[in-house]
Amino acid sequence: MTQVLLGQNESIDSALRRFKRQVAQAGILADVKSRRHFETPLEKRKRKAVAIRRNRRFR
Repeated sequence: MTQVLLGQNESIDSALRRFKRQVAQAGILADVKSRRHFETPLEKRKRKAVAIRRNRRFR
């Protein structure tokens, strides 16, 4: 659960920027996008294989 508390004299814009940053770091939007439609087992294996290859390249 992402939560942002406003400090004294803090603008709504800066709090909104902090909230968006926290949501991005928590991976909430990526999770929502992945659950938007049904993913077949074949698609899951392909996506995981690509992620593994991508991680190996950057090590």
